[in-house]
Amino acid sequence: MYHIVAETDDFLLIDKMPGFAVHKDQEACGLAMKLKQDRGYAELMPVHRLDKVTSGLMLFAKNHSAASELSRQFSEHKVEKYYLALSDKKPKKKQGAVIGDMERARRSGWRLVKTRVRPAITQFFCTSVSPGLRLFLLKPLTGKTHQIRVAMKSIGAPILGDPLYHEKSDAEPDRTYLHAYSLSFWFREEFHRFKALPTEGEYFDQHCCELIEQHYAEPWALDWPKMNHHRPQSASAGEV
Repeated sequence: MYHIVAETDDFLLIDKMPGFAVHKDQEACGLAMKLKQDRGYAELMPVHRLDKVTSGLMLFAKNHSAASELSRQFSEHKVEKYYLALSDKKPKKKQGAVIGDMERARRSGWRLVKTRVRPAITQFFCTSVSPGLRLFLLKPLTGKTHQIRVAMKSIGAPILGDPLYHEKSDAEPDRTYLHAYSLSFWFREEFHRFKALPTEGEYFDQHCCELIEQHYAEPWALDWPKMNHHRPQSASAGEV
């Protein structure tokens, strides 16, 4: 269900496995409750969200003061986040930015539209893993629900195994190939930076992880294009 990555008196960082909901769903107790029970915490509060299908780094606060400060940083886009994804489709472009408002679509999904009133903004690079499989590094500058999943679909490369945004196939992949790869933030005058390679999934294999280390070992050091577009404020850190 999870691995512990880091822990302080104020926060807990885990590597979440895919297929587990943060809060209780119809199947079982949620990840937050499970962590609280396993670790014996009096308080434990998620300060951002990951979809059930998404794996990777997830941050929890261990007291209300830390929860307030860390949640504020996420909502003000002061936490630097990077994600990894795989697609079996060729994108319209190999790198760039996806910018646009998001609106409700069918089956509890979302879609990107051309307006930019309160746009979702996602930057990305991609590289080939093997014929018919591409690796994406994504940097969301906003925190909209399903932002990365919708951005990938909008460039013609929906995430491999995504049950909402990728068309069904006879041989369904073993997971949705989206992973929260890196988090960086300041907390109480100390800078924290974390990274976790994906460990779950047939296609996140040794070769893929070697490519991640070769091309995206330090995603914060890459030549990301400057964004002239105003970055809108959002009320919360949405799920991706």
